[in-house]
Amino acid sequence: MSREIISTDKAPQAIGTYSQAVKVGSTVYLSGQIALVPETMEIVEGGIEAQIHQVFKNLRAVCEAAGGSLQQIAKLNIFLTDLSNFATVNAIMAEYFEQPYPARAAIGVKELPKAVGVEMDGVLEID
Repeated sequence: MSREIISTDKAPQAIGTYSQAVKVGSTVYLSGQIALVPETMEIVEGGIEAQIHQVFKNLRAVCEAAGGSLQQIAKLNIFLTDLSNFATVNAIMAEYFEQPYPARAAIGVKELPKAVGVEMDGVLEID
């Protein structure tokens, strides 16, 4: 099977040795997205709610560049520096996804790149 690198300027450019996503067959492996605004490569202002929205927007842009959508994410991993934001993630996630929801993990971590409060990655299955 061949590997295809997925890249879009509608999501933040990689800030390390990784690709935004890699497609193998009909599966797309989405790299972690933080709350960087693609045009400025700065963290979105407005607190954790704004960060969560920006992460979903970034993930959506990479999914679309791969020929898919957020709704086709099979597995979503959420990393939070403060698990008290779990309910906020759930409420905002409901604005971006319809049932049936993807499989998901929410993991508390000590810190994330650029001192953000949330990062997400996932696996997308394109029909």
